[in-house]
Parts: sequence; structure tokens; C-alpha cells
Amino acid sequence: MTSAYSDNAVTLHQNDLPDGLTFTGSVAVDTETMGLNPHRDRLCLVQLSAGDGTAHLVQLIPTRLGGTGYACSNLKRVLADSSLIKIMHFARFDVGILQQALGITVAPVVCTKIAAKLVRTFTERHGLAALCREILGVELSKHQQTSDWGAPTLTPEQCAYAASDVLHLHALWARLEALLEREERRELAQACFDFLPSRARLDILGYDEPDIFAHRA
Repeated sequence: MTSAYSDNAVTLHQNDLPDGLTFTGSVAVDTETMGLNPHRDRLCLVQLSAGDGTAHLVQLIPTRLGGTGYACSNLKRVLADSSLIKIMHFARFDVGILQQALGITVAPVVCTKIAAKLVRTFTERHGLAALCREILGVELSKHQQTSDWGAPTLTPEQCAYAASDVLHLHALWARLEALLEREERRELAQACFDFLPSRARLDILGYDEPDIFAHRA
């Protein structure tokens, strides 16, 4: 494991988190992949933040390109830690790709997208950029969203973009959790969050379509 890039707020690690790096209570998590099909597209990057204004990015490099693939024991330990809440946005996808690629169960999880849909029923804008703008007053750039995350060397612009997807999740979840409490939907949200690892496994098995919860005549 090596650190390939670092500035005051962002550190890029290759292959795994460094020994001794720990998180307590909760950690914001996001992923970057080669596409949106977990059966076809590889997991390239995992971003984590303790909510302290810093982000750790783990670039997962295939063995054929000189890396260690998904042999990332420190990262797996963090993501599978049952005492650590993972804060995500659109956790259904991130939990699915992490469980598929790393062979772990990612739990417990909270999802800011689900939370937003439960309490912000006056709008259809539930994307991370829209929520950060409207709730936190923070503008996120999405210019690097469709860049090549499988490149052997990530640019500073890619690293800054990837970090931005986790740096604000703690603050966003705090605001959304307060809204869930206000609207008496916190318990319902928790039931949705608890189901996410199983929902992700159903997706991987191909039960996203047809959805086994949908009615068919």
C-alpha cells in the first residue's frame, strides 16, 4: 500500500487503507466504478471520510496492472465493521458493488437519498449535488463524474471530485435525520436502511427486474 497523492484534505492510497487508520462511530463512503453494471464494471475507487474535513481515497488496482486487486484487508475491515455506521448517497448501488467485489456484508448503512425521498416529497431533486446546494448551501462540481476511473493514475481533479462526494455526507445526514424525526419517519427510514444489504444482494442475483416486490398480473 502506498499513498500516491495527497493535499491538506485528500489522500489517495493505492490498493488498501494504511495500517492503523481507524474510524469510530460513522464513516461516509462512496465508490467510483467503470460503469453501473456490477456484473461487468469493476470497482475502481472507494472514498471514505470521518466527517472531519478530510477524505481517504483507496484506488483498487487489478493484479494485471501491478496492483493487489481486491486483496484490501484494511478497507474490508472498515466496511464490514458492524459497530461503524456507513453514510452513503444511493447506498443501494454502493453497497451492491462493494459486496459483489469485496465479498463482504456492508452494514449498518444509512442512505441520504432514501432519507431525502422520505421527507422532501415536494421535489424530485434528490441527487447529491442538489441536496448539498439546497440543504447545506454547498456547490459540488460534477465535471469529473464520467471520467476514466480505471486509469492507472488519477488526476488531482478526479481526486478532488471523488473526495467531494464524501466530505459533506455527515452534515447532510444530520440535517436529513432531523427532518425524518420532525416528520415522524425516522423509524421507517431505519427499516429501509436495514434492508439495503439484502436489497443489494437481490440486485446482484438479477432481481432488480423483475422486482419480486412488484405486482404482476
